[in-house]
Amino acid sequence: MSLLVVGLSHRSAPVSVLERVSLPTDIQVKLLQDALAAEPATEAAVLVTCNRIELYADVDKFHAGVAELSTLLAQHSGVGLEELTPYLYVHYEDRAVHHLFSVACGLDSMVVGEGQILAQIKDALALGQELHTAGRLLNDLFQQALRVGKRAHSETGIDRAGQSLVTFGLEQLAAGRAVEAWAKGASALVIGAGSMSSLAAATLARAGVDEIVVANRTAARADRLVEILGQPGGTGVTARAVGMGAVGDELTRADVVVSCTGSTGVVLTADAVEAAVYGRRAPLALLDLAMPRDVDAAVHRLGGVRLVDIESLAEASADAPMAADVDQVRTIVSDEVAAFGAAQRAAHITPTVVALRAMAAEVVSSEVARLDGRLPDLDERQRAEVTRTVRRVVDKLLHAPTVRVKQLASEPGGAGYADALRELFDLDPQTVAAVSRADLNDTDGVGRGRV
Repeated sequence: MSLLVVGLSHRSAPVSVLERVSLPTDIQVKLLQDALAAEPATEAAVLVTCNRIELYADVDKFHAGVAELSTLLAQHSGVGLEELTPYLYVHYEDRAVHHLFSVACGLDSMVVGEGQILAQIKDALALGQELHTAGRLLNDLFQQALRVGKRAHSETGIDRAGQSLVTFGLEQLAAGRAVEAWAKGASALVIGAGSMSSLAAATLARAGVDEIVVANRTAARADRLVEILGQPGGTGVTARAVGMGAVGDELTRADVVVSCTGSTGVVLTADAVEAAVYGRRAPLALLDLAMPRDVDAAVHRLGGVRLVDIESLAEASADAPMAADVDQVRTIVSDEVAAFGAAQRAAHITPTVVALRAMAAEVVSSEVARLDGRLPDLDERQRAEVTRTVRRVVDKLLHAPTVRVKQLASEPGGAGYADALRELFDLDPQTVAAVSRADLNDTDGVGRGRV
C-alpha cells in the first residue's frame, strides 16, 4: 500500500484561501482523470466539502506523487501552486488512513462530531467508482472509513460533542438563547435548495419558525423542497418558493436568512442587505454556509445585522468544549487503522499464496498422469484414492507455512514475505500478477457501490 493524500482544509488554510478554491463536479471528474493519467498514480479519489479539498491516490513514488498531486490541485482549483503550497498538507500510508478515518468520525471537522461528512465521503467513493479511478485500495479505504465513522457515532457519544454546521450556526445567531425560543414565530428565508440548504430549512422548521421561503435559481428544486417541508405529518410550517429575483423583497420581511448556494460570486451584497434592514426595528440574522461565501463580508460592519459565516464559525468552534467521548473515538480510529493496515498487508501476499497452491495442483496433476502411464492396470477407485492421497499430502505440507506466512505478512514490515515465498518456490511473477488482476476484477465487481 502506497496511499498518499494531499489537501487543504479549515485547519491548514484561512477562509480567504478556501473560498477561492473551487472544485465543482465537472472539474472533479477532470481532476480524477488527469490524476490517473499522471505516472505516479494508479488510483485516485477526491473528497470535497465546504471547508476541505483532498486528493487521495495510490502512488508508486512518494516525492513524485506529492509534486504531481499538488500541481493537479493547483491547476484545477484556480489557485496558483506557489500560493497554494503553504496551505497544503500531506499524509502517507498509515498516516493517510488515520487521517481519513478521523475525518469520517468528525474529529477533523470544523464542528467536532458532525455527521454530514459521511455523506460526502460516500459521494467521493461513488464518483471514484463511477469513473473507475478507485481501485481495490481506495474502494477498501473509503468503504472502511464509512464503517468506522458509523461505528464512532453508534458506539460513543461523539454526537454530543458537536452538531451540524447548520445547528452550530443557528446557536451562534441565537447568542446564548435556546434556538427553539429564538426562532419561534420567526419568518425565514433559505437561499439555495441543495443538501445544506435543505438541512437548514428542516432545522428551522423543527425549531418553530412560522414561515420558510425558499429561493433558488432552479424553480423545480425550490418547489421540491417546499413540497417536502409541507408533507403531512411534518412540522406544519408554511413554506413557499420564489425565484432569485425576489430575494431583495423577501429580505425586508425575513427575520432569519440562511444562504448556501453553489455560486462563485456574492449572492447578497452589502448594499442589498443595508437596504433590506433600513427602518426595521428587529435585527436581521444571517447565516452564510457557502464556500465561497454568499454574503459580502462587509455586512459584518452594518448595523441592525448579525452575520455568522464559515470564518466566524471556525473561530467559535475553536473555543467549543470537547466531549470526553472524543478520546474514545480516537481509540477506535487507532484500532481501525491498525486493523486496516494488517488486512492490506495480508491481502498483498494472497496472490502469491494462490499462485503457490496453483503450482502445487499442477505438480499433483502431472504426477498422477505419470502414475497412470506407469500403472495402467489401476481401476477407477484405486486411481481416485491415490489422487486424493497425493493431494492431502501436498495440502498438509503447504497448510502450516501458508497460514504462518499470512500471519507474518499482516504484521508491520511483513511486505517482504511475499517476495521470499516467490523466490523460494521459483514462482512465475507473471502468474502472481495474473492472480492479482483476476482477484482485483472480482473485488471491484462485488464491492462497487457496497457501503
